[in-house]
Amino acid sequence: MAKPNPRDTESRENQTREVYSPPSQLPTPDPQGGYVFRWIATHAVGVADHANVSRKVREGWEPVKAEDHPELMLGKITGNVEIGGLMLCKMPAERAQARTRYYQDQAARQMDAVNTSYLQQNNPVMPKFNKSRSEVTRGSRGFGKDT
Repeated sequence: MAKPNPRDTESRENQTREVYSPPSQLPTPDPQGGYVFRWIATHAVGVADHANVSRKVREGWEPVKAEDHPELMLGKITGNVEIGGLMLCKMPAERAQARTRYYQDQAARQMDAVNTSYLQQNNPVMPKFNKSRSEVTRGSRGFGKDT
């Protein structure tokens, strides 16, 4: 009788498993050096949201032209890349990083203000922070034994 090969001696390196990842709801544009992309809402619940588009344009987002990214066009071409009430826009990477830093600094200042206000309301009679520490130790008997 032939001796079967143990499983660990079989070559599994040649067997590759297919990994599934769900498709993105929106197509990803081909990278363009020096720019970041973002989908901007042009409609909300079927109603045009001109104020949102205007605000994003003032922030520095520029609508992406359909002729610049033909790989994204699935239907009719209207001039800009638009899908399902969203319009693809781009911004220079340096400006996007500056914008991100601004909002991160603003959030950090707000957190500092909240923490400062919270600590100013501390009362020594009933402190908000208990600096005592507790420790967990194990006895020599072990857990659950009554000896």
